[in-house]
Amino acid sequence: NILQKNYAMFIRLIFSSFFALGVLSCCLAQPALTVPKVYSNIKTENGQIYLEYQGQKVFAQEQAPKYTLELLIGSPVGTENGLEFSFDLGLNGKLYYGFIPYGDTDYPHPVYFRAPVNIKEGKATVPIKSMSGTYDMVGWERQQKGTLGYRVTDHTGQMLYDGIVSFKGKGPFEVIPTIIEGPFINLLSPEGATISFTTNRPVLASIAVGGKTFTDPAAVTYHEILITGLLAAKEYPYTVRYGEMELSFSFQTAPRAGSRKPFSFTYASDSRAGQGGGERNVWGSNNYIMKKIMALGRLKKSAFMQFTGDLINGYLVNPDNMRLQYANWKRGVQPFTHYAPVVAAMGNHEALMRKFMYKSPDGKDSISFQVNRFPFETESAEAIFNENFVNPKNGPGSEDGASYDPDPNQTDFPSYKENVFYYTYDNVAVVVMNSNYLYAPTTTRIPHTGGGLHGYIMDQQLKWLENTIAMLEKDKTIDHIFTTQHTPCFPNGGHVRDDMWYGGNNTPRPYIAGKAFDKGIIERRDQILDIIVNKSTKVRAILTGDEHNYNRLRLTPETIIYPENYDKPKIRLSRTIYQINNRAAGAPYYAQEQTPWTPYVSGFTTQHALVFFYVHKKKIEVEVVNPDTLEEVDRFRLY
Repeated sequence: NILQKNYAMFIRLIFSSFFALGVLSCCLAQPALTVPKVYSNIKTENGQIYLEYQGQKVFAQEQAPKYTLELLIGSPVGTENGLEFSFDLGLNGKLYYGFIPYGDTDYPHPVYFRAPVNIKEGKATVPIKSMSGTYDMVGWERQQKGTLGYRVTDHTGQMLYDGIVSFKGKGPFEVIPTIIEGPFINLLSPEGATISFTTNRPVLASIAVGGKTFTDPAAVTYHEILITGLLAAKEYPYTVRYGEMELSFSFQTAPRAGSRKPFSFTYASDSRAGQGGGERNVWGSNNYIMKKIMALGRLKKSAFMQFTGDLINGYLVNPDNMRLQYANWKRGVQPFTHYAPVVAAMGNHEALMRKFMYKSPDGKDSISFQVNRFPFETESAEAIFNENFVNPKNGPGSEDGASYDPDPNQTDFPSYKENVFYYTYDNVAVVVMNSNYLYAPTTTRIPHTGGGLHGYIMDQQLKWLENTIAMLEKDKTIDHIFTTQHTPCFPNGGHVRDDMWYGGNNTPRPYIAGKAFDKGIIERRDQILDIIVNKSTKVRAILTGDEHNYNRLRLTPETIIYPENYDKPKIRLSRTIYQINNRAAGAPYYAQEQTPWTPYVSGFTTQHALVFFYVHKKKIEVEVVNPDTLEEVDRFRLY
């Protein structure tokens, strides 16, 4: 996995360099693409992808990214007086900059200098020598090294990227190895964790923790270092060493399974860019509210955070655009994830697409067709998500092997690797699903193209869910199970027209290789409910998002969950659980709508919200707090 991610970064750097020089199209031949067999009416011609519709060949729309992560990093180099940045030649704007006072704060952010510098035709110079004397807050003159944070904006003031660069010298200056992303605590366990980070150049990095040192196997830019051999439920300082620099933070190992000591964790989703200006939109991510969410979680000692979908604006056709938006989201949470994990999952806005636009011969009609981007192994939404996050690898492989698999002799579907999984902490298990797998955003066109439906859990994932719940039911160390998926089983405001309801219409379903699935969306919802309610005694709640609000639904055997005149078999629920929807992490709001289950909904708000679960043995208390105002939004006993 580490080698794959470093190789991917190397390839992106090469391609970005060609784009910057404007010679990619003439110097590199287009690779031959094979259309996945899961799709219908999509073909290739001379290396170009097209869709057959109404007797026409509708060629896929490709779009060069306006900005890429590599270009906005700015290739900083040292000069006699400071650092010179080279961005995209067409960029005009401002560069804000300031030292990052590592060691002066637990959660390091740049403290910006009194005035920015202009970016003119992609060029800008930061005068480090001007930041001396009373402005030398990090002691760079004495140490002859330091770290600078910088913010790139365009001519309108739109925030594009927050970067980090370390330097040495006192004139001339030199750029040195820098952690530009991370370190992040991942895969927390009673014995340790996996710590990941990215450096601006290949370096052999190491981590000192608990009297041991863990080192990269080779000099790389993307680092995943496994920490093992520690004691459970203990706070450990750790130091990351890379080149001439080092950073020190701490993390607490997980308790032993079933120790049943009190702890808390948090839940939220939907932090894509919001309205209101400033950090509410850092090129695809609402970093304003995410920083407040993370700070509140740390203040109240949350052990980890589950964040299920719509991290970014997404719905993109270029993988490099997606990588930049993910980088911006991670920068917003980064100062806090030095200490504790955020476990990210996929939503519909993580969509990365192949897009076709049909126009009728008379020019009156225009129809869009969108499917999950391929090749699946390198450019699907699932592949780019996997590239950016570190999650457990205990989920299903893919939908290959299902009854609708078009070719049992080859891989036809995207991987579930690190986007469907489960993890445990003490006596709690969290089962993470992907309800936007193989997602085709143009729902009404799915019968023509094939693809996954928004809100639908496919057969192999459903089988894995049933097996995983059955396994956790038998695990005596687990008292509570939470399942989480981006799309609500029971939408209440903003997505009543889709999610797992589609306005009470069971007809929508995926199509693979031209064939419709046997089960419609409501039938599939019922199969999930049967697993997590009727076949489980431990599932306490379904954690969902997608709708930009907070609310809780008390799902009982008496709750009405079907439309009038529903003609399919109906499930009878054996007990009560909750659906807790919290998509209030920054995306624009949705008001409440009427549904058959509305009488069982409470706590509905369009304000920002962070859900806290306080777990103590067999008890769970829930507190919901607005991280912007610190007001209590809701409080109830879950179990």
